[in-house]
Amino acid sequence: MSHLKLFAATLKWHGIKFLEKQDIARRVFLHGQRYVSSGTSEPFLSGSNSNYVEEMYYAWLENPGSVHKSWDLFFRNANAGQAYDPHLPDQLERKASFLQSHGLAQTPGKAEKLVEDHLAVQSLIRAYQIRGHHVAQLDPLGILDADLDSFVPSDLITTIDKLGACNCMPCYLQWSFVSFVSLDLDKVFQLPTTTFIGGNENSLSLREIIKRLENTYCQHIGLEFMFINDVEQCQWIRQKFETPGVMKFTNEEKRTLLARLVRSMRFEDFLARKWSSEKRFGLEGCEVMIPALKTIIDKSSEMGIEYVIMGMPHRGRLNVLANVIRKELEQIFCQFDPKLEAADEGSGDVKYHLGMYHERINRATNKKITLSLMANPSHLEAVDPVVQGKTKAEQFYRGDTAGKKVMSILLHGDAAFAGQGVVYETFHLSDLPSYTTNGTIHVVVNNQIGFTTDPRMARSSPYPTDVARVVNAPIFHVNADDPEAVIYVCSVAAEWRNTFNKDVVVDLVCYRRRGHNEMDEPMFTQPLMYKQIHKQVPVLKKYADKLIADGTVTLQEFEEEIAKYDRICEEAYTRSKDNKILHIKHWLDSPWPGFFNVDGEPKSMSCPPTGISEDLLTHIGNVASSVPVKDFKIHAGLSRILRARLEMTKNRVVDWALAEYMAFGSFLKEGIHVRLSGQDVERGTFSSFLGVNELAAALCFIVNAACRKERYISVPVFSGTVLCFCAEVHLAASLLDILFAHIKNGIFSKIL
Repeated sequence: MSHLKLFAATLKWHGIKFLEKQDIARRVFLHGQRYVSSGTSEPFLSGSNSNYVEEMYYAWLENPGSVHKSWDLFFRNANAGQAYDPHLPDQLERKASFLQSHGLAQTPGKAEKLVEDHLAVQSLIRAYQIRGHHVAQLDPLGILDADLDSFVPSDLITTIDKLGACNCMPCYLQWSFVSFVSLDLDKVFQLPTTTFIGGNENSLSLREIIKRLENTYCQHIGLEFMFINDVEQCQWIRQKFETPGVMKFTNEEKRTLLARLVRSMRFEDFLARKWSSEKRFGLEGCEVMIPALKTIIDKSSEMGIEYVIMGMPHRGRLNVLANVIRKELEQIFCQFDPKLEAADEGSGDVKYHLGMYHERINRATNKKITLSLMANPSHLEAVDPVVQGKTKAEQFYRGDTAGKKVMSILLHGDAAFAGQGVVYETFHLSDLPSYTTNGTIHVVVNNQIGFTTDPRMARSSPYPTDVARVVNAPIFHVNADDPEAVIYVCSVAAEWRNTFNKDVVVDLVCYRRRGHNEMDEPMFTQPLMYKQIHKQVPVLKKYADKLIADGTVTLQEFEEEIAKYDRICEEAYTRSKDNKILHIKHWLDSPWPGFFNVDGEPKSMSCPPTGISEDLLTHIGNVASSVPVKDFKIHAGLSRILRARLEMTKNRVVDWALAEYMAFGSFLKEGIHVRLSGQDVERGTFSSFLGVNELAAALCFIVNAACRKERYISVPVFSGTVLCFCAEVHLAASLLDILFAHIKNGIFSKIL
């Protein structure tokens, strides 16, 4: 065996070079050493050793100089039919008969076939990675494809049985199997470096390769990530989903998941029993969203997040308030009382539009976590840039430049996510230096219908989530009737955001058990879908039956969990009858300390004096008219503007631009951060600001460089989205944020 080890070591480099020329994965030879070491437990001419020598022989057929001279001599003798050479080791002599018995000495064409086989397998693996989501089992109803393109990719093998039934397949599929039908399904192939389906194994049989690819890409999870142009990020996703056994849960994790499903579903059932004729926009059909959000928060808290800011439409909001934010149930239930009176102005909105702020201990990590759910109007996605603005403000004042302490979660409906332009605009803020929040987790409640509109009549893209592809955000589609798959996907999404600080989308493919609201009759517009929905077994029962069957929980424990939460709801309902007055402080998404008195009422809104001395105004005007750096060369046209500004200051006269300079300067003098956002704010439409160009150094005007706190931020044209973003930056953190937006012909709109 010492001869063989020497040969293998010598030939390794030559083998790699040959296969690189043939465009085959280098791992065919990089792992050749394991073949040699296995020789102690198996004969040289069988098993993996025979494959190794076979590949060496093909390499020699292509180029005799590519192998070691001892192998060249051996193969020449074998081809010449010599049965014995005293200069060759005994085992190499036996190799001659092996080659002839396998027909390897017949034609060089077999070398080309070997290359084609390896390339075909690698192409198959890549096809699953790119297009496997098209055939994944995502729709819990089993009547629609999650994507609108019903064409099955022809380069996928969606069941191993098809390999033996090529003639019975549709013609558009047959061609893809031609190269595989001739292959032995038990033939072993080396795995390329771009897949992790092997786990600790470097090679698998074709049968096992297809089986593992099917399990990864064609079951209840559909992955869209191969459009990402970063190899490291693609490899990270492959490893998270392809590695065998990654989706195994402990019994304790399964019991926790079941308990969270119980709370989610029984909350909706309780509301349906008590207020059957009230609008509440329930979560029935996507109850798994509550465990999904709690998993994201738990995982993020584990990785250091202290503050989570969320925005969502009205569907499921009451459930999120109750079971994620942990708002007192009696405050939610009393909202259904028509006699409830508002204690103060501004608290009359409907219950499924209101927000909440809450600080608590996260039970999974035992760390303090702050949760804020932003209020939202009926315009479903209007809250998106508002959430991002609040997140940006919190990150700014905490010094959290990398987004490791504060993060945002946005929930969407499928129709609104695809149909409302503010979603696209908000995505395009995600990587802008002055607007990024270092990654947002988007959760889409994809109930496959928008009010009464079928998706095929609502969008042209295959998925409602395709808008996220513009910023290279990975998209994880998951069947919402598989709770464990949902939880794993959400855990990976939280890790992705923490690792790469980029957006990620979780698409919960589900259904809507009732109409758009509880007063709506969906059988009028979607009779076929709702016939199937009426037959659908709730996800809680499915998962409970599964855990009871495998012994994770008993039927008694499951029933006790249900009874426990039902009792909590009943007790809260009894207490809610005592609440006759609604206080706005209970429904704020920011704490606003000092705004309310001890009784919970807003303090009187008295306006403090805002005037400043003339000496300070003169000082600001003089600084704004000067060049702050000695010998600083400015544009000739700007000198005229500065001279005119200085002349106005001396004459105690101001124009619009100088008045704004004085306003900004007075804020900066008091140490208040000033942020200007919008088109052309660096220069000003009429060169009135001069924030950039050759006068960039003059940005330290007003006070001095040490006290400078103003920022000039040029933004894209979508002013409405930026307005929402900046308005919330101001409201969330007492930040002066001024948006200048072009209205017409250079006229400014000033929003404070």
